Amino acid sequence: AGAPAGLAARAAARLGAGAAGRLREDPWRLLSVPGVQPAQADHFARALLGADARPDDPRRGRALVLHLLTDAARRGHTVTPLDDVVKALERARVADARGAVEAALDEGEVVALTEEPEFDEESFDEDAEPSEPEETLGPARWALAEEAAAEGFQRLTLTAVPLLDDAAVKELRAGLPEDRSLALTAALRTGVSVLRGAPDALAELAGGIAAAAASRGLRAAVTAPTERAAADLAAALPGDGPAPEVTSLHRLLEPQDGADAAPGAVVYGRGEQRPFELDLLVVTDAAALDVELCAVLVEACPDGAHLVLCAEPGSPPPAGPGRPLDDLEASETVPVVVLDAEPPSGPVAVLTEAVRGGELTAVDAPGREVVIVPAADPAEAVHRAVQLVTDSIPRALGIAVEDVQVVAAAAGGEAGAAALNAALKARLNPGPGAFGGMDPGDRVVVAAPLPRAAVGETGVVVGGGPHGLDVEFPGGAVTIAPADAARLRHGWAVPVALARGTRRPAVVAVLVPEGLSRPLVATAFGLAGRHLSVVQAAGPALARAVRESGARERRTRLARLVMR
Repeated sequence: AGAPAGLAARAAARLGAGAAGRLREDPWRLLSVPGVQPAQADHFARALLGADARPDDPRRGRALVLHLLTDAARRGHTVTPLDDVVKALERARVADARGAVEAALDEGEVVALTEEPEFDEESFDEDAEPSEPEETLGPARWALAEEAAAEGFQRLTLTAVPLLDDAAVKELRAGLPEDRSLALTAALRTGVSVLRGAPDALAELAGGIAAAAASRGLRAAVTAPTERAAADLAAALPGDGPAPEVTSLHRLLEPQDGADAAPGAVVYGRGEQRPFELDLLVVTDAAALDVELCAVLVEACPDGAHLVLCAEPGSPPPAGPGRPLDDLEASETVPVVVLDAEPPSGPVAVLTEAVRGGELTAVDAPGREVVIVPAADPAEAVHRAVQLVTDSIPRALGIAVEDVQVVAAAAGGEAGAAALNAALKARLNPGPGAFGGMDPGDRVVVAAPLPRAAVGETGVVVGGGPHGLDVEFPGGAVTIAPADAARLRHGWAVPVALARGTRRPAVVAVLVPEGLSRPLVATAFGLAGRHLSVVQAAGPALARAVRESGARERRTRLARLVMR
C-alpha cells in the first residue's frame, strides 16, 4: 500500500499474526498502531479500497473513537467527556458521530461511564436545578483497571488488622521522631498508607519500616522501580537482624515470558489467584505507578496485607494513564504521613529542595557538585551535553562515563532524548545499528515493560542476531525477542519519566523551554547523587516553570471510585 516498511513490524506486533487479514477487512485498524495518525490511516485505506474509502465509512468512525481515547490516555487521561469525543469526530467529517461511538462500544474496547457531579457543600443551593451527570468514555483497558485498583484499595483497607500488638508497636517506636513514629504506626496498623518526603529520608524510612517488621517475624518486602534502585536500597539497610526482601516491583510481581499480554504490557504471575506471601509491602516512588500497574499491584496483595506507598511531595504523574497515588490521597480514605523537612545535605539536595519549593536559586558548590552550563539554543545544548559526558565530568570529577546519566524533558525535540542519544552514540559507540538500530556496546533503556526488565531499567547491548538482542541488565543477561525490541530505546539520554526513581552518581539535565514543570525539574535534579550539570537552554522559561507550573491535570475516576 506504499506505507513505510518499518510500519509492517509495528502493525504485526500490535495486531498479531492475522494482521494482514485484519487490515484488509478494516484498513482503519491501522490507527491502533502507536504513532499512526488519522490522515495516514485514511491514505492507507485509499490505497486498499480506492474510491470506496469514504470519510463516512462506519469502520473509520469506530476506529477514530478508540484512537481519540487512546491519544487522551497517552496524555494521562483515563476518561474523556462524550461531548468532546463527538465534537472531535464531527471535525474529522464523521457523518454519524454518535453512531460511531455506539459501534465502538459494541466492539468492547471502549466503555461508557457516568460521572456524578461533585457535591460542593459551600455553593449548594436547594432551589437550583441539580446538575446533570456527565457522560464519559474510556478505553476499556484503563477504565477497568481504574475500577480494579479502587476495589483493591477498599479491600485492603477493610480486611486489615494490626500486624503487631500495641506493646510491640510501642517498643519499635521508642526513640523515633514523631513523624517517623506516625509513619511506622500507620504502616503496621492500617491496610493502606501513604508516605511523602524527601528522597533520602523516604528511602531510609521505607527500609526501616520493612526491617522493623521483619525483626518481629513479619513477612516484609520493600520494592524499587528498577533492579539498580533496589540494589541501592538493599545496600543501605541495617546489617543486623532479619532482613526484608528488597527487589524491584517488576520482579516481585513475577513477569511471565511468552504470555499473551495487551500491547505494551506484561502478564504477571502474581495476582488475585496467586497473591504475594507477604504481611507488609513498602513501595518506593509509588507516584510512578500508572493505573494498570497499580491495579496489578493491589490485586496481588492478599487480604489483610498492609501496603505502604511512598513518594516525594509534588512528584510528577506516571508516564502511563492515571494518577493513582494522587487520587488515593485526594480520596481521604487512607492515612497520609508527611515527613518533617530536614536541612538538605549537599549542594544538589539544596537546589532540589529549593526547586520543590518553587524557587530556582544559586547554590554554593565548592566541589563542583552543581554546575550550570548555559546554551544559546538546542543544538548547542546537545553539543554541551556530549562534551560533559565524554570529557568534562570524567576528567574533572573522576566519574566514569557509565555512571553519568543524561536526562531530558521529553523524548522528542531538537534537544530531546532521541537527539541527545544520536549525538552520544556517534561519539561513544559509533556503528551502523546492525541489530534493529542497536550495536554491541550501546546503552539502552526499557521504554515499555518487558517480561524480564522493568520500565526505566538501563542495560548494555552485548550482541544480537535473528534470535533477538542480547542485553546485560543489572539483574542479569536477557535476550530480547525481535518482536519486543521496539520496547527499547538508546539509553545514554532518557526522558525524566523513564529515569525517575533510579539515582546515578552524575546527572546531566538538558533543559529547553518545552515540557518544563516544577515536578519534572525537581525530579531531574534529585536523580543526581554526587554531581549535577544543568545545561540551561530554556532561558527565563526555567525559572517561570519552577515558580508557576505544576503538572497538567488528568481526568481520572479513582478518587471517586475509592470513596464509594
